Amino acid sequence: MHADILTLAFVAALLASLATKLWLATRQMRHVSAHRSQVPVAFHSTVTLEAHQKAADYTLAKGRFGLLALAVGSAALLGWTLLGGLDALNTLLLNQLQPVVGNLGYQLALLAAFVVIGSLIELPLDWYSTFRIEQQFGFNRMTLGLWLADMAKGSLVGALIGLPLAAGILWIMGNSGGLWWLYAWAAWVAFNLVLLVLYPTVIAPLFNKFEPLPDEALKKRVQALMQRCGFAAKGLFVMDGSRRSAHANAYFTGLGAAKRVVFFDTLLQRLSPGEVEAVLAHELGHFKRRHVLKRMAGIFGLSLLGLALLGWLAAQSGFYAGLGAQPSLGAPNDALALILFMLVLPPFTFFVSPLMAHVSRVHEFEADAYACAQADGGDLARALLKLHEDNAATLTPDPLYARFYYSHPPASERLAALPSPSLKTA
Repeated sequence: MHADILTLAFVAALLASLATKLWLATRQMRHVSAHRSQVPVAFHSTVTLEAHQKAADYTLAKGRFGLLALAVGSAALLGWTLLGGLDALNTLLLNQLQPVVGNLGYQLALLAAFVVIGSLIELPLDWYSTFRIEQQFGFNRMTLGLWLADMAKGSLVGALIGLPLAAGILWIMGNSGGLWWLYAWAAWVAFNLVLLVLYPTVIAPLFNKFEPLPDEALKKRVQALMQRCGFAAKGLFVMDGSRRSAHANAYFTGLGAAKRVVFFDTLLQRLSPGEVEAVLAHELGHFKRRHVLKRMAGIFGLSLLGLALLGWLAAQSGFYAGLGAQPSLGAPNDALALILFMLVLPPFTFFVSPLMAHVSRVHEFEADAYACAQADGGDLARALLKLHEDNAATLTPDPLYARFYYSHPPASERLAALPSPSLKTA
């Protein structure tokens, strides 16, 4: 691979993706702003003008912040690659650490330093998002102490899990010959499957409290629904989501016998029992329609292709030189190749995101249809409307922006597809 060709291809992909992101973001903000003064006709009887305008203002605030985050991220990407930041970091650690800790230790240090520096770059953005935007619109309930504690625990858990995984992948890359990418993929898949089992019972409780669903009547109703749907879970739990945010949600987690149903306490406070049942039926629809398995298979398949591509690129000197780095002749370049690949892949894959979003929206419609067959469609419509309002999701997104990014259908399309026309709140 010729270095100049890769450099030109990377710059072209980066500029094209940036231009598209800016164009879509400005379209979204103009469209939301233009429709801020009036509630859409379909929602006149169910959404107040105040709530509609709050959603518009929240969307605009996040849009402006997104432009700032895009600028910072793009500058960091160029700094790491073509401006030589990663090459300088690699050279420093190679000279200082490789003679002391060996090849594997030096490469782990390079990965860790890259992650730490990247996290420090993003730290002010995360703080501003939490304590300015989310705070301004009444969603943030975190204290600075809790935010710092979450960050410390997250870093510790990430190190305890990530470093052994990285060490294993690097060992495979250095000791498995030309097919290392296939063995690394198998190890990565196995790791993710194990993590699905361990996350609900070991990792998630480090950050939130999970208590058994206390409402016996609701518990019986939910259990009856799961029995009708042929779904077995290890337990029904309520999570203290209100400790961090006013946003509401419900989800399934785990794999096999470790599956559990989790409700945010904010969700239970807002929805009626029938609406909770309908939301849960929607989530069950994802399992019954095998959406979860399809998504996992898709992710695993794409990761196999990505690692196979990396297996070829890592052996090309032009891959490093074309992205602002120089491969070492006296030490392995596996960690350097991994980091470069992770950095430059997003601009090239950005234009695939509309396809992924489309598939996700189709799955949401299918899950809604399943929920209407197992629960009351009117309850589902009312629940979705409440969740849109509580989360300040705009009712008037730009259609093209929504097609490109939205993993869930816009509220107007989603509610129009439900069999029940009744959207009046209880």
